[in-house]
Amino acid sequence: MTESPLVWPDATRAGAFSAWLQAHASTHGLLPETVQPASADASFRRYFRVLTADGGSCIIMDAPPAQEDCAPFVKVAGLMADAGLNAPRVLAWDQAQGFMLLSDLGARTMLEVIEQQPEANKAQRAYDLYREAVDALVRWQLASQPDVLPPYDETLLARELALFPDWYVQQHRGIPVDSTLRGKLDGLFAQIMASNLQSLGGARVFVHRDFMPRNLMVPESGEPRLGVLDFQDAVYGPITYDIASLMRDAFISWPEDFVLEITVRYWEQARKAGLPVGDDFGEFYRAVEWMGLQRHLKILGIFARLTLRDGKPKYLADTPRFITYARATCARYRQLGPLMVLLDEIEGNETRVGYTF
Repeated sequence: MTESPLVWPDATRAGAFSAWLQAHASTHGLLPETVQPASADASFRRYFRVLTADGGSCIIMDAPPAQEDCAPFVKVAGLMADAGLNAPRVLAWDQAQGFMLLSDLGARTMLEVIEQQPEANKAQRAYDLYREAVDALVRWQLASQPDVLPPYDETLLARELALFPDWYVQQHRGIPVDSTLRGKLDGLFAQIMASNLQSLGGARVFVHRDFMPRNLMVPESGEPRLGVLDFQDAVYGPITYDIASLMRDAFISWPEDFVLEITVRYWEQARKAGLPVGDDFGEFYRAVEWMGLQRHLKILGIFARLTLRDGKPKYLADTPRFITYARATCARYRQLGPLMVLLDEIEGNETRVGYTF
């Protein structure tokens, strides 16, 4: 638990929080004097941890209503609970003020647990945790229903891909996106979107949309399942998205053989459970890679926007990881060769293959 004091943007919100906390203290056994920052994320949300009289703790979400709509969080939390996932329970919610009291899933993310392992134990511990993550993902996907969550459709895919030229290329790299470059990118984006929407017969499931080790919590004791966080942007879309997100992570990279091993395990488990992943792993893996490519380009744009618009420069340190992911995928598929050339031009690298437009 950090010792940093709470910092508020203005005295009015600080007072509203203090009054809200006191109003819920007796009902939930909270100890207001123990509130400390727990974490922040890439949005305007912040999280605090508060101890309880019985020796436990709860999490408080601070989500200013002008910037954050908590209704999707509450809805998806309920869907995850119904699916048998270990997601935070909403204990109290002041929708008008943007304060929420949640059950605490602990302070150890899957990413932190893996990174803190002695080198001799790291591979086995990672393998065990990724197996648990696959179990949770299959359970989540099996609960899928149409018309419950927003669709992950062509409109949303296109809006996400646009972040790459608008924020990463033009704003971050300072390269004008003229009509020629825009035309090249539009053609490549159309290929990527068509693949992602049509692969595996257009199979659709619930999509967490940020299913990665930093959003999965390792319980301290008692609870046997990984906790799942940061799910408020969940949608109904391609079945390949979350496994691509899990294995091509924003903050940790794995050798190809490990990525394949876990992806095969997911595919076998999903197929056995009756999920629409197809009977050909090669076809499935291609679909995962193309879906991952869309995500890589989107995240490059998001990380640039977080720096330039939102004043959060730490995310740019991980952009080389996504360039590497994207370039590796492009190198495996001839149709994507022109995108690899563009990426190298944007990064100022020499392309070592003969692809051209």
